[in-house]
Amino acid sequence: MDKMLNESIINQLGEMFAEMKRPVKLLFFGSSPENCDYCEQTWQLLEEVAAVSDKVSLEKLDVEEDGDTAKQYKIDKTPAIVICAQESDQLIDYGIRIYGIPAGHEFGTLVHSAVLVSNGESGLEPEVKTYLNDLKKPVNLQVFVTPT
Repeated sequence: MDKMLNESIINQLGEMFAEMKRPVKLLFFGSSPENCDYCEQTWQLLEEVAAVSDKVSLEKLDVEEDGDTAKQYKIDKTPAIVICAQESDQLIDYGIRIYGIPAGHEFGTLVHSAVLVSNGESGLEPEVKTYLNDLKKPVNLQVFVTPT
């Protein structure tokens, strides 16, 4: 399969990843090709992204074979990507999930999220952080994107 990222994008990624403070681990959840239309392409894209920086690592999991891990991360569809910060052998899960292949504008979301997780900073204004800290019940926020 041809490379998905050209040299210009790889150079831009290198500049963005240079800002990373902690390593990031991308957990990829896939399944068999007959059950997952974009798993192979998503994995290839993640391999190319991870090759840009030693601060980005990958782990490939199968949603059926690694069912306990999928349940731990609340993964119920594929392809899925969990973006975690890594400190020693510990993974810090901020609850960021990307479902489907992160192509187009979603690619920027993947990269930006990885940098934010690495730096442990959300980029939110202080008043927004205060508001969120005052929430009493869990909130499940989902953003759906449809390419058109």
